[in-house]
Parts: sequence; C-alpha cells; structure tokens
Amino acid sequence: MSQSHPSAAEVAAARDDPKQANILYHDWEANTYDEKWSISYDERCVSYARDRFAHVAGTEGWPYRNALELGCGTGFFLLNLMQAGVIEKGHVTDISPGMVEVALRNAKQLDLDVDGRVSDAETISYDDASFDLVVGHAMLHHIPDVEQALREVLRVLRPGGRFVFCGEPSKVGDFYARKLGQLTWWATTNLTKLPGLTDWRRPQAELDESSAAAALEAVVDIHTFDPQQLRRTAIRAGAMDVEVATDELTAALLGWPVRTFEAAVPKEKLGWGWANFAYHSWRALSSVDTNVLSHLVPKELFYNVEITGVKP
Repeated sequence: MSQSHPSAAEVAAARDDPKQANILYHDWEANTYDEKWSISYDERCVSYARDRFAHVAGTEGWPYRNALELGCGTGFFLLNLMQAGVIEKGHVTDISPGMVEVALRNAKQLDLDVDGRVSDAETISYDDASFDLVVGHAMLHHIPDVEQALREVLRVLRPGGRFVFCGEPSKVGDFYARKLGQLTWWATTNLTKLPGLTDWRRPQAELDESSAAAALEAVVDIHTFDPQQLRRTAIRAGAMDVEVATDELTAALLGWPVRTFEAAVPKEKLGWGWANFAYHSWRALSSVDTNVLSHLVPKELFYNVEITGVKP
C-alpha cells in the first residue's frame, strides 16, 4: 500500500476534524511507522510489551483466549503480546485503513492468528461481550472522547474481562519530551550544515517531509494525561478494579533525543553499534526508573501512563 503526502488543504481541513486528521496521518505513516519508531517483532519488543502489560496488570489470567487491540497501528502491542504468550487469538482495529492493512500483513508474516477491521474507537464495530481482553498502546491520546471509548471497551468485554492501555503520555512527560525533541531536531539539522558534517545531513526533501509529518502529528495528539484523572475517567465509564502505573523518566530523557537524532540523520550513518548503545542504554535506565525511581518520584513526572480495569 502506497500512501501519498497529504495536501496542504487536507491538513488544514483536518485541523478541525481530529478523526480525519488521524486517518490522514496514520495512513501516510503506515508503511514506514515501524522503522520510524524502531518497532520490531523480536525479543527486544516482545519483552517490552510483556513487561509493560505485567507492570500495570500482573500476569494472572495468561494466556487470554480472545483479545482485541484498539487503535492497533501496525499491531505492535498485540502481536508482541501474542508472541510473549499473553494472548492466544487476536483481533485488530484502527480508524486508519492503512494501519489495519500493515498490522494484518505483520501478523501473517509472524504466522499469528489475527483478523481485523477498520473501526472508530468510540463506536467499536464488534458485538457486546466479544472479548476477554482489550489492549492498546499509545492510542487513547488520539481519541476525542476517551470516556466514550472506554465505555465501548467495557461493552465489547465479557463480564470479568480486562482492559490494559499502555504508553500514554503524561502531562509533564509530554512537555519535556517535546522540548527535548525540538531542541535535538534544531541542533542536528543546523550542525549538519557545517563543513565536514554535511554527510550527516539528510536530503532537504526528506527533512521537509519529516517536518510536515510532525506538524500533522501535533494535530492528532489530542490529550495528555494525569494518572489519577485518567483513573477517574475509567471509573466513570463503569470499570472496576482500576489501577494506574507509570514508567520511563530517565529512559524518556534519553529516548526522545535519540529517536529525534535518528530521524534527522541518514540511516546508513547509524549502524549496529549505535542501535546496541541506544537499546541497552534505554533498557538500563528503564530498570532504574521501574525499580528505584518509581518508589521515590511522583507518578506524574514519568513519561508513560498505563491503566487497567475490569468489566463488572
């Protein structure tokens, strides 16, 4: 599936229509999204998905027989949870047809039992009590009415079924992540204009396209979350046993500049050594965040918010 660059008129119109903006942005990014965000379907991301799920929801009930990923993107969370043994049968939905297509293609390549359909998270196109588990990663912040989406999640869950959403930006975390990303982009794209560093500069057309994507991304990123406010939203929607957790503080302070730097320089300049450094540094800092700083620092300062709850 080949997606063309959205026109200026389409982007302008989408500024007043967040759902159309999400379709435009995610269709455009579908075929390059895994590469852009260093998404993989090997042990690196399998362990990440498993650990994030267990961090907020524990390991009781594994494997879940039948699960839905809401706002699936390329299938990152569900497919890696399936490979980790958390889920047996999977289903994917997204408002973006391009993302659903890529998620199903990834599932086929991994030989996983997954089907999917295009669906709005505020009106999920499945029957009542269809699933034992609903999951999502970095998707609630794209939905205009989060409480309505959670009501829909509870509707499609069987009684006693669980939802788990991870990777949502906190209010404080989003502030410092964006500032770090903007500073890194500015520094990298300006320093690589200097003599002797021009080989590290991506072609201007690619930089312009990345900037255009970032502008549209800013439109689709609707919410940031206070952990306790998100918990209260889930309770109002009708969930019970609602718990919130947070992760990534020092890991986010490293991760966002690293991701931005990777997006600003030619990929051939960054080999295995860089990838190894970035991954193992992030993993070490994540361990410090989870095992040490989570006991010392307020939840609100961490970048990622995770939430789980159960249908009565």
